[in-house]
Amino acid sequence: MSGTPSSSSSPPNSGRAPIRFPAELPISARVADIARALEQHQVVIVAGATGSGKTTQLPKILLDMGRGTERMIGVTQPRRIAATSVAARVASELECELGQEVGYQIRFEERTSPRTYVKFMTDGILLAEIQGDRSLQRYDTLIIDEAHERSLTIDFLLGWLKRILPERPDLKVLVSSATIETERFSEFFGGAPVIQVEGWTFPVEVLYEPPEAELDLPEAVANAVENVTSLDPRGDILVFLPGEREIKDTERELAGRKLRHTVLQPLYSRLSAAEQRKVFTSIPERRVILATNVAETSLTIPGIVYVIDTGVARLSRYEPRTGTTSLQIEAVSQASADQRKGRCGRVRDGICVRLYDEQSFQARPAFTDPELKRTGLSGVILRRISTCMPTNCTMP
Repeated sequence: MSGTPSSSSSPPNSGRAPIRFPAELPISARVADIARALEQHQVVIVAGATGSGKTTQLPKILLDMGRGTERMIGVTQPRRIAATSVAARVASELECELGQEVGYQIRFEERTSPRTYVKFMTDGILLAEIQGDRSLQRYDTLIIDEAHERSLTIDFLLGWLKRILPERPDLKVLVSSATIETERFSEFFGGAPVIQVEGWTFPVEVLYEPPEAELDLPEAVANAVENVTSLDPRGDILVFLPGEREIKDTERELAGRKLRHTVLQPLYSRLSAAEQRKVFTSIPERRVILATNVAETSLTIPGIVYVIDTGVARLSRYEPRTGTTSLQIEAVSQASADQRKGRCGRVRDGICVRLYDEQSFQARPAFTDPELKRTGLSGVILRRISTCMPTNCTMP
């Protein structure tokens, strides 16, 4: 393996196209470093800044090393839209048909074949596979992407992988994220090496513009969109909203403003796959994409020049008194706000409009609380028991 940005080689499996790493992606300069670390260690942490290319290029690095020959390379994503869209992108770069050599599996939908050697999936799919295959024998390498989200499922997977690694010395694990707390993850995996990959984007200017107190959220967002339109009536805008209801309310408000040459596109998890894929297609009109935090990580939506960040998201919180978990609208962390900012600045200089003041940003926690600390644990405990019972393993 040459390990240079312009490297091109064929993995030891006939029929695969040569693998190339785009020179414009910062991760291409670290191909050799990542491969060397993974050859020498069972677990490697990759901290890749927004725009580094880690999500699409890490599976290709593994293929270039000869992984994925006898067993598959598995790549987890927190959300369905990321799993399907990244799979399509990697299949395109490898010049193969989606669902053949590169495939995906999400809830109620699977596009894989006996020829599949890279499988993208939601982390919930991999968790479900553990119940029938506790040591994950189908895979020779696993990439846990966007690990910083620290959902119950991601944390459970990381804990389970740590448990089975001594039983599977052949299994390699890459833990990847843009905002990962590298020292903690490295320590968890016994001092795993950390590879830092710088991102590359155009400059993004941050504007703090808290709305007037009497305005509701849809009105505040619509005003911000109109202000951006007065500066540039053509650049695509990505708006972060806390949930589906707020997206629909804002969509109605913006429709009433009758913005010229503008198409409104919602993006949230309950949309059909076909509707979600529309945001990845460029159109002649200017787009205003109204999204939840599904667009915060993994996804690079083409053409985004402006981001409008409401600064809030719906997070699950456990109420010990009632024993219930509910979704509450809360301020996002600094890391999440920076992730949102990083969605623009990919095609040209960008602007991120934050609908809150700088003092509010500075007062926010650096990272979002892990879901383990803010939700009920009965479900994950039951899953842990059901996973252990078939093999009569002992709870720690």
